[in-house]
Amino acid sequence: MPTYGHVGDAGLDLYTTDTISVQPGERVIMSTGIAVAIPEGYVGLIWDKSGLAVKSGITVLAGVIDATYRGEIKVALLNTGKEVHEFSAGDKIAQMLIQNFESVTVEEGELDETERGANNFGSTGVR
Repeated sequence: MPTYGHVGDAGLDLYTTDTISVQPGERVIMSTGIAVAIPEGYVGLIWDKSGLAVKSGITVLAGVIDATYRGEIKVALLNTGKEVHEFSAGDKIAQMLIQNFESVTVEEGELDETERGANNFGSTGVR
């Protein structure tokens, strides 16, 4: 079962049911053994465990669990580190935040002007 590490935490820790070695640069999909029923108007967002990301370079790929999905939650991981990472069944692999959202109507048309405009990466300058 997902658990909160501490009272007041936003992310529910997700655990793997797999025992696997993940090579540097390798992508894997890991089982959690759980399925959830997220309420309508909410989404489950899968995020990195900060310790895994910082210490071992294990990062989450993908990560949107819609309220209509009823299958097992599986987590796609990428080893960006330089070492093989060993996972055992029961290890924490990611965290899931349950957040509300609003659906929007998508329309085609002209965009309004803003001070930033189409300036993208690096547009706020370098300090």
